[in-house]
Amino acid sequence: MFNNNTSATPAKTKGPASQAVHTLLGKGTLWKGEVHAGPNPLRIEGTVEGTIQSEGEVTVAPTGVVNGTIHAKHLIVTGRIEGVFKVAECLEIHGTGWVEGEVEVGSLVVDEGGTLQGTCTRKGAKEKADKENPSAAPAPHRRDDRTATGPAEFAGNRGVDRKP
Repeated sequence: MFNNNTSATPAKTKGPASQAVHTLLGKGTLWKGEVHAGPNPLRIEGTVEGTIQSEGEVTVAPTGVVNGTIHAKHLIVTGRIEGVFKVAECLEIHGTGWVEGEVEVGSLVVDEGGTLQGTCTRKGAKEKADKENPSAAPAPHRRDDRTATGPAEFAGNRGVDRKP
């Protein structure tokens, strides 16, 4: 009736789950100033005006808004952020996400419907280029059949749509 034999039927294990949220700034909340989250996951559902420092994951929910600066290891955006963002590892912009400003990332994922408007550089790319050829000036813009003319709009994982 009671069987302690665990080898007969292995217990089901769940797949890797997202980290539990340790800090939550709830919907309807306004925070002005600095937030230091340490390595703990932080979820923003309200509004932050200022600076967020995190050694872990920061998630901006669909109702979340950040105006300011974010330094994080991993940043997930389904809401709206504007400012300067330095992401050590990966910036994920999901379908409802809007990112506007200066972005420096280790890697970038933009889902269909997600928006990135501004400048985006890969972490260490400028320093690496300067070390490889310190005396070289930036290459002049050449117009040929392979070069876009005008602004580009990111269209998720389908690439870049050119505007006339």
